Amino acid sequence: MKYFDYKGEKISRLGFGCMRFKTLDDDNGKIDKERSSKIILEAIDKGLTYIDTAYPYHDGMSEKFVGEFLEENNLREKIKLTTKLPCWLVKEYDDFYKILNEQLDNLRTDYLDFYLLHSLDIKRFRQMVDLGVFDFLNDIKEKGLVKNIGFSFHDEYSAFEEIIKSYPWDFCQIQLNYLDINYQAGMKGYNLAKDMGIPMVIMEPVKGGRLANPPEEIKNSLKEFTDLSPAQEALKFPLSLDNVMVVLSGMNDIDQVRENLEIASEVSYNSLTKEDESFYENARKIYKSREQIGCTACEYCLPCTVEINIPKVFGLWNKAYLYDEEEKSKTDYQEYLKDGVSPTECIECGKCEGICPQNLEIIEDLKEANEYLA
Repeated sequence: MKYFDYKGEKISRLGFGCMRFKTLDDDNGKIDKERSSKIILEAIDKGLTYIDTAYPYHDGMSEKFVGEFLEENNLREKIKLTTKLPCWLVKEYDDFYKILNEQLDNLRTDYLDFYLLHSLDIKRFRQMVDLGVFDFLNDIKEKGLVKNIGFSFHDEYSAFEEIIKSYPWDFCQIQLNYLDINYQAGMKGYNLAKDMGIPMVIMEPVKGGRLANPPEEIKNSLKEFTDLSPAQEALKFPLSLDNVMVVLSGMNDIDQVRENLEIASEVSYNSLTKEDESFYENARKIYKSREQIGCTACEYCLPCTVEINIPKVFGLWNKAYLYDEEEKSKTDYQEYLKDGVSPTECIECGKCEGICPQNLEIIEDLKEANEYLA
């Protein structure tokens, strides 16, 4: 495993994202603890030191599982533990402390190595500022409750610039992969953070798993110059950036862990070849010509007011085009409709659009997806 030298400590370049564990009974809140524990242990045994969770992951159960896992395996001091403040739940100043204390209890620890303001856009950020978030951050850091303060970001570049320049952040987290170089903060945001000396954590490096199973023409072009898998070639992009401290992966299979550990142990900074660069450029053109909607299945839009499984619908819509699976996607959609709620039941409340990190026009896109799939 390769490491990032952060304030004199070595942080594993690969981080374990805890929002996509295997579950039981198709219930997002029922984590398959036995299977998930084995997977995390495999990663830690191979040198991974960074674990990233958040208050809402797995219907509020991810933090509790991670805390239980670390305590039972006596691993708290061996890893860097990260979670995030659910800013949308903060209504008054005291809520900052109430939520943090709940998170510390969930994680069975008295301090956090890294703590982020979760899923900031400019409106949410300004609300946090008005509520006194900077005083809170200064206080918890001074008390040793949190060692490093950052934010995760989902908005346009102008918002990123305002936020990153507003406070002496220790680090920040953005979505970045070889497709999304101009999306949200993008490479422009990466370069700004680098110039300011603020290390980055990267989320969605494989775009919700999408880049692990690209169209055949992309797979074939990859085989022309490397033995790396599509997922490994995707991870290589952010791993090669020298201001990236950690690249997160939501691993839920032992083979994924081994595959990702292998590439994270091989890629050095500034190591992309001309063949890599050419592949990324060509793949961008192919994907953009096929993609129907930029949903990453992060599930922030859930639960839907009328219980439409929005990521499921969008996932089937995209798969039909991205992976040449029109008939399969339409068949799977009919299976979904047997027990799931149709997009035609949408009441257009707008709740989902208000919290979508990708700023998707979900209401209209659901109509279009249903028209195609049905």
